[in-house]
Amino acid sequence: MGSDRTDRADQTNRAAAEPAAEPVPVTGAVDLGTARLLPDVDRARAWLLTVDGAPQSYVDLDDPTHLEFEYTRRIAHVLDLAAAPGAPLEVLHLGGGALTLPRYLAATRPGSRQWVADRDRALLDLVTEHLPLPEGSGIEVRAEDALEALRARPPASVDVLVVDVFGGARIPAHLTTLGCAREAARVLRPGGLYVANLADAAPFAFLRSQLAGLGAVLGRLCLVAEPAVLRGRRFGNVVPVASRAEPPVAELARRVAADPFPARVVHGDALERLVGDARPVQDGESAPSPEPPDGAFVVG
Repeated sequence: MGSDRTDRADQTNRAAAEPAAEPVPVTGAVDLGTARLLPDVDRARAWLLTVDGAPQSYVDLDDPTHLEFEYTRRIAHVLDLAAAPGAPLEVLHLGGGALTLPRYLAATRPGSRQWVADRDRALLDLVTEHLPLPEGSGIEVRAEDALEALRARPPASVDVLVVDVFGGARIPAHLTTLGCAREAARVLRPGGLYVANLADAAPFAFLRSQLAGLGAVLGRLCLVAEPAVLRGRRFGNVVPVASRAEPPVAELARRVAADPFPARVVHGDALERLVGDARPVQDGESAPSPEPPDGAFVVG
């Protein structure tokens, strides 16, 4: 019989020789449907989160700076430009998903404090169990309605507000109003940035109303989107950026133009023409964002 040390060495060698188990999909019932975590065959610890077949988030646990979805890359550019490189920020995220952008910010701006609100407790539990946050990330996650979380924040308490809230494939009605935009403006510090993920198609009635509301309460804004979406050729994501100060339009335009799927920044007179005579949405007029066309945001 060999020594304990030899036995342990043999066990270690056998384990090293055995191939690592292939990750398998994880499926769970969540508050808003059925969630699936699908492993990426090309990246060892990367996962796609879907809810009822609609892609919600993509996370690479080994490299949280790898952003697969173009709209997350565009929001990440805004986060990169919100302060000097590496400087910590205080950020409120409305909508959690797989916590892609909080993980990105924790990696690129260590020491940041981040709060995430998502009303789907079961989804948050699924994500944090199977895709755990790194220790000391500075990310606090709560199962809470987005508007309630916004109202609970003290005035002028965050540097950036990130809004990415979808109930299924649509933005809930109560997050589309002028009142919600006022709450957003209230929690931002002077010079703070608001950035959101919206989805619409020409003639952009929903998008125009959201821009009108942001313009009414923050004053300075721009919009990032792919040219095909702006030209009305397809339904897609659009990313508005708003602030009481001038957003970093020139540098943002340079960065999104260099992305794998280039985008444009619309601002100034062109943005005013897009908004036109649109009015902010009043509380009694609210409705969810448009229903995406069949197949717009669905994976197999």
